[in-house]
Formats: sequence, structure tokens, C-alpha cells
Amino acid sequence: MAGSHEVDTLTKAFSGFGVDEKTLISILGKWHPDQTKTFRKGTQFFIQDERLFERWGAVVLWTMHPWERDARLIKDALIDGPKSYNVVVEIGCTRSSEELLGARRAYHSLYDRSIEEDVASSVTGVERKLFVALVSSYRYEGPKVNEETAKSEAKTLCNAVKNAAKKNPMEEEEVVRILSTRSKLHLKSVFKHYKEMCGKDIEEDVAPHLSLKHTVQCLSTPQTYFVKVLDEAINPDADENTKEGLTRVIVTRADVDMKAIKEEYHKQNGITLIEKIEHMANGNFKDFLLTLLARGE
Repeated sequence: MAGSHEVDTLTKAFSGFGVDEKTLISILGKWHPDQTKTFRKGTQFFIQDERLFERWGAVVLWTMHPWERDARLIKDALIDGPKSYNVVVEIGCTRSSEELLGARRAYHSLYDRSIEEDVASSVTGVERKLFVALVSSYRYEGPKVNEETAKSEAKTLCNAVKNAAKKNPMEEEEVVRILSTRSKLHLKSVFKHYKEMCGKDIEEDVAPHLSLKHTVQCLSTPQTYFVKVLDEAINPDADENTKEGLTRVIVTRADVDMKAIKEEYHKQNGITLIEKIEHMANGNFKDFLLTLLARGE
């Protein structure tokens, strides 16, 4: 658990007593989830204080329990509207079944509503059915894959994409069922058979349907999706909403798959993510992000 001197340091810092911020960053960036949870429960600084959330940004997002964090991220995305719908897909597709269930419980506790009902009432476009299904999902996570079923479902997806001029694939019930209920291992097999049947990666074929593309990426190659979010966030011309993707990805993936994300970033950009952050970020924000990126190395 957290040492008493570390807790004292953080308490003074959040109380505005001007404690060395580098020490604060070092402590929070190296703590494990149970330590941040203990600190949050034992202080008054994290009790539904939206102004404090905005003020501390990445630091507060990091200290949140992952379920609460995801619940709040989804709520904010729904408030922001279509420009942030990728966050709903991201959380629905890249979390484990237990993590997503936890986010649904946290959302219910925070807002006295379910994620499903808020997604259904907020999203009015063709994405609605898919989004509701994704956030409702509880996927099988074992090793078994039925190849014949995978081939059949690949054909279903292929036909839906070919028929896209007449009907958006996201409106097809079978497309929604396959993408929202099948295990990620099963879907990798489905996508492999899709390429054999259709001659292209499904990601390429569904590119005109951005939410569908995000769904496929998050389910099959999440590191590719997260690198895209990072690239867009780091762009000097990005709006404030897009820039938030930098903090979101680094905070939420630091202890999950950041190694794979960093490798993919280097592969695509010819520069490491750490080098990029060092060049574009400043001050304590930069120090905190670099501390999180260094976890597990």
C-alpha cells in the first residue's frame, strides 16, 4: 500500500500548498491501482468535483478506478456527440467482458441510468444498434473457435459490405450480432476468412463507414486504432476534443497494451512515442505522460 509520506505529499499538493510537482508526478505515475484507490477513498478531492476533474486532467483520470473512468469517458463522449462516438466504440470493444460490466455498473451508480439507455437515446444515426450492442456485450473469452461458423459469418459480412450501396452494414442485424457477441479470437478468424473470400481486409472495405471501421480495428488490431488516435491528438491543428485522445490513450492503456502501441507507433512514424511526447508536450503534463509510458519497461 501507499506509504504515509507519499500520501502526505499528495494531500498537500491537492490542497494547493505548492508541493514539488515532480515528486507528485513520480508518486502517482508509479503507484498501482490499489494504491490510487486507497488514496482516492481517503481524501475529499475526488468526490464528483467536475471543476477539479478539469483542473487536474490526466492526474485525476489516472487515479480513478478504471470502471469509473470508463463510465465518465462514455458520458462525456455522448454529451460531445458524433465527433466523440469513437470513444464509445473504443471502450465497448477494447475492454474485457468483466471490465465492460464494471463500467456499466459504475455508470449506473454515477448517473442513475444505464449506458445502454443513454447510448440509445443519444445516438440517432445508423450506428445506434451497433453501439448499444457493443456496450451491452459480454463476450466469450476462451480459446475455442468454430472455423465453419467463422467462414459462414465471414460470408455474411462480405455480402453485407457488397450490399452497402443499398443498406448500411451497421443496419444489418447479422452484422451487429457477429461484431457484438463473438469472441475476439473468433472474429480474427472471421476477418481472415473475409479476406480470403473478398480479396481485401475488411477494415479497408468498411473504411467509408467510420464507426464500423473503428469497431473492426478495436476488435482485431487495437494498437492500430490507438496509434491513429494518438496521431490525430498530436496534430498541431487538432481541436481540443481530439487532443484529449492523447491523455485518454496513455492513461487507459498504460498497464494494458502500451508496449504494443509504442511498437506500432514507432513502426508507423519512424520515431518513438516517447520522443514525440518529449518534443511536443511541456512541463508537468509531459513529465506525467512520460512517467506512465515508462511503466513496465
